[in-house]
Amino acid sequence: MKLHDLQPAEGSKKKRIRVGRGISAGRGKTAGRGTKGQGSRTGGKKGPYFEGGQLPLVRRLPFKRGFTNIFRIPYQEVNVAKLNDLDAGTVVTPALLAEIGLIRNADKPVVILGEGELTKKLTIHAHRFSNSAAEKISAAGGTMEKLEIKLKGALATVKLLTKEQLVKFYEKNQ
Repeated sequence: MKLHDLQPAEGSKKKRIRVGRGISAGRGKTAGRGTKGQGSRTGGKKGPYFEGGQLPLVRRLPFKRGFTNIFRIPYQEVNVAKLNDLDAGTVVTPALLAEIGLIRNADKPVVILGEGELTKKLTIHAHRFSNSAAEKISAAGGTMEKLEIKLKGALATVKLLTKEQLVKFYEKNQ
């Protein structure tokens, strides 16, 4: 077999249909688009998103695509089992957790979760505690202190403050 003998397989190559090239071509005049209406025009059709004026699926189901909750607080998670590595009586703060490498950033909110067991008495400072974590910390004889979240962006402008937070705010600004 030589190079000049090579051919594509039978039926693998089809001739392109050239529309709008005269009556004898079989696809002349309206070029298979029919007469009048949106579909006959250039750039016609609404596209896959359009559902005849009905609210499209991607807007009905925001969690499927394109929805961002601007009020979400991204917590850094730490399980109580990881805190067993620390010495008993240690005061656990976000700065200490960042130093050890359990969280990435000491400035972002921290949540303590209840996975695993806690055997040491610790004083833990965090922005949030799960119910199971709170039970395990108190069962081990430790104490918890809830830190205030510094709100930024949309949260800071829209989120309503509690009465206690309002009192603190007015005391600071007087």
